[in-house]
Amino acid sequence: MAWVNTEPLSLAELRGKVVLVDFWTYTCINCIRTMPFLKQWYSKYQDDGLVILGVHSPEFDFEKELDNVVMATKDYSISWPVALDNNFITWRAYSNRFWPAKYLIDKDGVVRYTHFGEGRYAETEEKIRELLVEAGADLSGETSALPVDPTIDPAYRADRNAEVTRALYAGYERGRSDVLYGRGGYVLQEDYYKDADAVMELVAPDELEPHAVYFNGEWRVGPESAKHGRKSMNYEDYLSLVYSARSVNAVLTSDSGEPYKVRITVNGDYLTQDNKGTDITIGSDGESYLLVTEPRLYNVLENPSYVRRETLRMASDSPDFGLFAFTFGVYKKAG
Repeated sequence: MAWVNTEPLSLAELRGKVVLVDFWTYTCINCIRTMPFLKQWYSKYQDDGLVILGVHSPEFDFEKELDNVVMATKDYSISWPVALDNNFITWRAYSNRFWPAKYLIDKDGVVRYTHFGEGRYAETEEKIRELLVEAGADLSGETSALPVDPTIDPAYRADRNAEVTRALYAGYERGRSDVLYGRGGYVLQEDYYKDADAVMELVAPDELEPHAVYFNGEWRVGPESAKHGRKSMNYEDYLSLVYSARSVNAVLTSDSGEPYKVRITVNGDYLTQDNKGTDITIGSDGESYLLVTEPRLYNVLENPSYVRRETLRMASDSPDFGLFAFTFGVYKKAG
């Protein structure tokens, strides 16, 4: 097992400390949204005996590469120890099933608190304080306020027909499993399932069902991702979906490692300063696009408030254009 930010560690040598084991992976938006709280706890309580151990259990194969994880820890300013759990040995030892997942271990090595997913940050910090005091820390001078969970967007709460698009995956492994378990599949085109790992011509219908990915043009569908099947000239090949959410993120990568441009539109229009994601560039001619420079999660849309059933289209002329997943959020926009 490789480690980042430290030499190899064991829980046995950390007896006497309070240890927060955090299962995460660097393209998981839910994990990314917990990072500010982890940073706050590490800064506040490290000197009082808190140790955070990040266990990086990858969702996609490219997340197994040490260099990619090292880059992610730098990008997100993660300074605590991180172990690469590429074979899910630690994941299975905890019988874990979620990203993110937090296990709080007391000075005697006993798991005293667990939390799966986002939220309950105040509750978690209260438990950290309790276990630190048990371990002998003096927190009598700690007067800082407990953290507050992010707020759900008011427009989402107010909409009687509110819905949020679930995470969508482009590879056939998860797609077939989703169909097998009766959830319909992430892609609703029959041809998508016919020629795995081969370039095929896919045609998106004029009317798109919501909450599913559609491909148009030449695409190669692989186990984890769908990749553009050729070099084109005029953005004629694309993928699209009708989504409901406030924010949209996409996990993208490049087999060659060369940067490429992806043009983004919503309802046929380019994005604006009001709804563009943090990774979007708006050119002098108004074109909105993102530049894929490394394998990671890209923030595509940050609508001012919740929207329902808008059509997102992404197109690239590059044969490296590869989609792994979309994730969606309904938290209120920061700021």
